[in-house]
Amino acid sequence: MSTFQAPKGTYDLLPPRSATFLAVREAIAVPLRASGYGYVETPGFENVELFARGVGESTDIVTKEMYAFETKGGDKLALRPEGTASVLRAALEANLHRQGNLPVKLWYSGSYYRYEQPQAGRYRHFSQVGAEAIGAEDPALDAELIILADQAYRSLGLSEFRILLNSLGDKECRPVYREALQGFLRGLDLDEDTRRRAEINPLRVLDDKRAEVQKQLGGAPLLRDYLCDACKAYHEEVRALLTAAGVAFEDDEKLVRGLDYYTRTTFEFVHDGLGSQSAVGGGGRYDGLSEMIGGPALPSVGWALGVDRTVLALEAEGIALDLPAATSVYAVPLGEEARRVLFGIVTELRRAGVAADFSFGGRGLKGAMKNANRSGARYAVVAGERDLADGVVQLKDMESGEQQAVAVDEIVQVLQTRYA
Repeated sequence: MSTFQAPKGTYDLLPPRSATFLAVREAIAVPLRASGYGYVETPGFENVELFARGVGESTDIVTKEMYAFETKGGDKLALRPEGTASVLRAALEANLHRQGNLPVKLWYSGSYYRYEQPQAGRYRHFSQVGAEAIGAEDPALDAELIILADQAYRSLGLSEFRILLNSLGDKECRPVYREALQGFLRGLDLDEDTRRRAEINPLRVLDDKRAEVQKQLGGAPLLRDYLCDACKAYHEEVRALLTAAGVAFEDDEKLVRGLDYYTRTTFEFVHDGLGSQSAVGGGGRYDGLSEMIGGPALPSVGWALGVDRTVLALEAEGIALDLPAATSVYAVPLGEEARRVLFGIVTELRRAGVAADFSFGGRGLKGAMKNANRSGARYAVVAGERDLADGVVQLKDMESGEQQAVAVDEIVQVLQTRYA
């Protein structure tokens, strides 16, 4: 055993469970690719100010959870705690918004890092798939992204998730609400850190998960009562489009996303089978983020779905994905000549698109067949000196146990036909 272990709050993703994570990522990506979203990949670390400005200096992510460090050259960097700011920075740097054809529609997949107390469903290193539509203010875009996430989850077989929906208003109406909320919060029994947060961004207090805070928020003013006519109309259009598409949602008047850049539409996907960490993904509109990080006005909307949380949701519903076998054919050579011949056959099978593996290490027949069973292969191809002298190999069906001799020069075509 190694003297080293994975750092606290992280995990190693290993077969066979890793196949489920790959399938989840692919399922989320499929509807995005079919809807005009192109893939983007950004560095694992960025200038720390990108997140301080965009995510918000009052958020727990920036004040407590961000992995920040200074390089030998004096650059102040941070491991990315979320994806939106990085994707928008990349789009601005490449001037994608100046190439016409707005919105710029991008999707991404990667690892993110937050220093927080590890627990089930909450890790210091986690995986997300996200999507962003940059450069257009249109309720149909908000609805499209929610529908695509719903489609992805349902394609995985998930049914026990809920979509929570709210509007956070905009720069016209939210300041009025902010002042009313601050006045309410000043009258509560809050600790010093929470009071400080209330002065910087009072909406963040609504997102506080502590019971002692939540029980005092029962009489808090509701943002819906302060929305301007434009925000009300925008939100009603998003709701109407979702309803017309047959996507069920719940209005949650206290829903506040944990990042400062959100405006208007905000939503969250929750799964009650996950306990206290019930959110599996979420997002919303962030019309002012581009300007916060030094770009032009680019109204945008997006989401991120947690791969780790989605896998936990599948497990909570008892869903086992129908994953393709990693190996379809397993070759078992008996003798040096057979090793050369079967290795060539395995290479041909792989080039023909058939998943094939080989018994390495010169194992005997018994040990090699155990490995063939463990591989999950449907067929084993076995050959010894006598078989090769007759110009054949033995093809064994690992499910039925039936075995037949097949000519060496025909085995690739026979197996390719069975997997066509």
